[in-house]
This record gives sequence, C-alpha cells and structure tokens, in this order.
Amino acid sequence: MNQLWKNFLLNQDAHFEGDTLITFPTALDSDSDNTIYPIAHLAILKIDGNDAAKLLQGQVTCNINDLTETQSSLGALCTPKGRAITTFLLAKTNDGFLMVLPKELLETVKKRLQIYILRSAVTLTDCSDQLCLIGLLQAKHLDNTLFSTSQQDQLSISIAVSHNRQLIITEVDQAITLWSDWVTHQGFIPTPSEQWRYLDIMAGLPWLTTKTSEEFIPQMLNLDQLGGISYNKGCYTGQEIVARTHYLGKAKRSLCLAECDTNLIPLPNSAIVNTDPSNTEQTSTKVLLAMRPPITSENEKARVKMLIVLQLAENNNYNLVLADDNQSHVTLLTHPL
Repeated sequence: MNQLWKNFLLNQDAHFEGDTLITFPTALDSDSDNTIYPIAHLAILKIDGNDAAKLLQGQVTCNINDLTETQSSLGALCTPKGRAITTFLLAKTNDGFLMVLPKELLETVKKRLQIYILRSAVTLTDCSDQLCLIGLLQAKHLDNTLFSTSQQDQLSISIAVSHNRQLIITEVDQAITLWSDWVTHQGFIPTPSEQWRYLDIMAGLPWLTTKTSEEFIPQMLNLDQLGGISYNKGCYTGQEIVARTHYLGKAKRSLCLAECDTNLIPLPNSAIVNTDPSNTEQTSTKVLLAMRPPITSENEKARVKMLIVLQLAENNNYNLVLADDNQSHVTLLTHPL
C-alpha cells in the first residue's frame, strides 16, 4: 500500500492489523446505508504494450475482445489441466488492462504470465503502490449491468450482483480527494475492509487464496454463470478441459453460499462431509472462503457465512458437516443449478 494513502487513512482514524485488515471506530455505531471501504487484500497488475491483448487472449478464460472501456469482466488464469490459478476482475483502459486479483497471488500470476511473453511487446507492472482500491456501497438504486465500467473521473466498476456496489481504481491523490468528499460532504461512513470481503462472499464472487489456487476448474467456481468464461474465443491455456466440461457434461461441483454455527471460522480449502446415508462422495466439498457477518447488537451470535465448492449429489440430498472435531452442521443458503 502506498505510504501516503496509508498515512491519510491513519489520519481518518483507521487502524491497521497487518497488511490487509483495516478498521474504523465510527463504523461500530453507524446504521448508514452509504459506506466506504479501503481495500488492501486485492492487488492491481497492469498489462500493457502492443501485444497485451494477444497475450491475455491466449491465457485467460474470458474473451478479451468483449472488453471495452465501459465493460469489464471476471475471468480466470488456468494451468494446462484447467485448474484456476487465480480469479480476477479485468478492466480495459486506454493504454492496456488492469487486472484486480488477490494480493497473495500477484507474484504467482506475474511469473506465470511472464513465461508466455517471450519476445512479445508486453509489460507487466505491479501498480498496487501507485493505484488505490476503494469500495462504495450506496443506498440509491443503480441501473447498471454486471461489471459495467465508467472511466469519466476515475475507473469505477459496478459490482451489481448484490447491493449497489462500485469498485473504484484511482491514483493516490485522487483517492484522497474522493474519500474526503464522500465522507465529509456525502455522508459515507468509513467501514472495515473485512466487511467488503463479506459482501463479496454474499454476492458469490469466487476469490481464490494460496490454499485454493489450482484446486478447481472455473465452472466449479460459477465463472460461467458470472460471464467469466467464453466458449467461442479460441484456444487458451487450460481451454481443452474447460470446454470439455461444458460440451460433454457438467462440473461435478458447484459454488454455493452456506452458513455454519461454529466458533472457529473455517480456513480456505477446509473439508466438508456430506453425511447423508445415500451419499457416496463424502469428502470432496471444500470451503472456498468463510467470514462471520459484521457484529451488531442484534446478531452477536451470527452464523459464519461461507462460499463452498459443493460436491453434487445425484439425488440432491445433503446433510453437510464440517470435517472437524465438532462436526458443525452446514446449511446451504443457495442450491446448485
């Protein structure tokens, strides 16, 4: 994180716990519907140069030709075996592409793309220190399509799958100016960064971690339903497995929202067992991400919400428990299609 941006947030009463967790005392007592979030768990990789589009088209699941300066896309970078190394949000700018991805996977992705550059005119730049990420949650209704993008004053991507949310990408000086205006004049309440991650879980956005990287094919993460897979773009690394899954059958696992009454938040890639007597595939369900909802006086014992990659049962019967000592019951909140 840029030091100037960090110092500004500290002056706004932010408290840093490690590199990615940022909290604010004002959020504890606020019931405002307009909230603002500093985002430090995601990074920004810039891909530019004359061959940038060609490189990405041969490596990622989404169709680069469909991206415009007003429409971004989810996608995945895969291994040759079709396993997602990372998921990302990709935006096109006037001089290249900005890839928003988990910070912990940035170097892995950068090294993987570097392998395929060879003599191509492509430059990869970690812009996490030059650009800031800000999340906005607004009460007013926004009539935007999923991942629609505005670049008038700053790059803004609509996260319209749940709530009226925008992801803002902007330079440090502009970020400070915007934050000050939104908080001082527009009534936005600074809110802990972890709550943005919680909203992503509730929206079904499948961010990966080092523990879940290369574990799942893109369809298991519902990227096909979120517009992150193109089946007519031509070849890319991992395309054969992804296409075969689409044309010859269906994925045996699917991303679902679930909840669990447990004191310990399950780690990514933790196992979940289907104990239904008719089930034979008991240990293939995994936790993708898990978080407890924001604590309030009304939900002091709120259940942990989770995105899980569910092993599909042929009879659609599920009796799920965490594969731990307590075997806490897991309840599906969304069911696989």
